[in-house]
Amino acid sequence: MKLHFKQIVIVTLSIFLLSCSADETTSETPVAPVTPLTGSIKYLALGDSYTVGQSVCETCGFPEQLKSSLTAIYPQASFSLKVIATTGWTTTNLISAINTQNPDPVYDIVTLLIGVNNQYQGKSFSIYEKEFPELVNKAVVLAKGDKKKVIVISIPDYAYTRFGEVQMGGQGERISSEIDQYNSFAENYCKQNAIVFVSITDISRKGLTNPELVAGDGLHPSAKAYTLYAERILPKIRVALQN
Repeated sequence: MKLHFKQIVIVTLSIFLLSCSADETTSETPVAPVTPLTGSIKYLALGDSYTVGQSVCETCGFPEQLKSSLTAIYPQASFSLKVIATTGWTTTNLISAINTQNPDPVYDIVTLLIGVNNQYQGKSFSIYEKEFPELVNKAVVLAKGDKKKVIVISIPDYAYTRFGEVQMGGQGERISSEIDQYNSFAENYCKQNAIVFVSITDISRKGLTNPELVAGDGLHPSAKAYTLYAERILPKIRVALQN
C-alpha cells in the first residue's frame, strides 16, 4: 500500500526530530576529561569516629575509599593517607591532638569532619563556634596554606539509627535540630571564607528506612554509607587537585 504524501511528510519530520533530540542529549552530557596527575599526593583526614570508620573494616571508611578512587583515576600519581581522628573526639580533643602531633604542612588535600561529640556530650555550642574556625584555619595551614585544598564535611545525623531511635528514646527531633545548628554554622563559616563544604547529612537520614546504611553497632555509618559519602566528596577533591 502506498503512503499518502501527508503521511510521508509526517514520518520524515518525526525521524528528523528524533535525530535532533538524540544529538542534543549527547551534547548535553559530555564526558569530563581527566587531567593526569603525577608525583606524590598527600591526603590528611581530620575528625572523629566518622573519619576513623568506627565499626567497619579498615579500608571501608570514606578516607580510605577516597584514596582508592583517586588511585584508580590517577594511576600515575602516588597517594598517601594520614588520619588524625579518634572515636569520641570533640573539637577540643582534635585541636589538642593536632598540636601534640604537630604534622608538617605538606598536604595536598585536607578533609575535616568534626562536631558530633560536642553535640552528643552536651558541650556548650559556644565551644564549637570558637573551635571550629580554629580547626579550619589549622587545616588550611596543613594544606600548604591553600584554602582551596580544604574540604569540610557535614556531621551525619545519628538520630536516624537504631541507637538514636531506641537508646535516645524520643529525643530524635532535638538531636536533629542541634546537628542542623552545628552544620548551619559550619556551612555559613565556610561560605564566608571560601572553603568547600560538602553536605552528606541527608544520606545519614535514610538510616531508618534503609538499615544497610548503618553499621552492625546500630550507630555508625556502614561501608555502603561511606561509599555514598565518598562519591559525593570525590568531585570536590578532583577539582581541588587541579587548582
